[in-house]
Amino acid sequence: MIATGEALLEVTLPGLKPWRRGKVRDVYEAGADHLVIVASDRLSAYDSILPTPIPGKGRVLTALSAHWFRTLASAVPHHFVSDDPTGYPAPFESHAARLAGRSMLVRRAERIDIECVVRGHLTGSGLREYRASGAVCGIALPPGLKDGSRLDPPIFTPATKADAGHDENIAFADVVSRIGRPTAEALRARSLAIYAEAREWAWARGLVLADTKFEFGLIDGRIALIDEILSPDSSRYWDRAEFEAGRLLSFDKQFVRDWLDRCGWNHEPPAPALPEDVVRRTAERYAEAERRLIGAPA
Repeated sequence: MIATGEALLEVTLPGLKPWRRGKVRDVYEAGADHLVIVASDRLSAYDSILPTPIPGKGRVLTALSAHWFRTLASAVPHHFVSDDPTGYPAPFESHAARLAGRSMLVRRAERIDIECVVRGHLTGSGLREYRASGAVCGIALPPGLKDGSRLDPPIFTPATKADAGHDENIAFADVVSRIGRPTAEALRARSLAIYAEAREWAWARGLVLADTKFEFGLIDGRIALIDEILSPDSSRYWDRAEFEAGRLLSFDKQFVRDWLDRCGWNHEPPAPALPEDVVRRTAERYAEAERRLIGAPA
């Protein structure tokens, strides 16, 4: 059993101050052209940071992101440089022990403020939108679909952030109006290609990649994949055998969302603390997702 005391809500680097602090990651400037991204064990749900960290979570997110950046041909170009802190620029190499396993050195990018969501299965907010309108982000879908239904081909359903911080699904035409058609079409094509490659990889290792989201930025004028990718934080993974039997068994933070829904929380801050059993089982599911995805095909 993993003790919750091992989890880190914050990874401190004495003498250094984060340039930006996200819900899960802290970002440090490393010269003019690079950043160091440090993953804590914080977990966010419904746009709130939970007060209870998940042991080992930051290491899982980092290991999987580094794996995907190195492995997927469709991920190139991307911002990833290294996950070996002994080779980071000064002064970060002096914090190598704290950064080991939970940090990445990346190239700085000009972020494109669109969340690039790909859905290969209907669930979550997409399912709710479909039940209300028969479509997701303006894409009409066949009648009679249910939670978990496979979408062939997968669909690109972009999102942006509302002023209040909640994700907002938007139509592709809205993306075009925000960033122009050439960039919008490039983001859609890249997102679908990365998803397709990753879905095959996951399926061969006993997991269903139900949906995921990507972020992109501009590096030297080229569209590059940035941030974390295809982790249990940014993606929905289901057990393949359970899925084929008609059941959805999650290996992602949906397990925590389900508990938050059952406990009666109204999804407004502050978020409640997680019980020990939920923390332990969430940590186990993240670790199992890493084991399967980085391991050899089943």
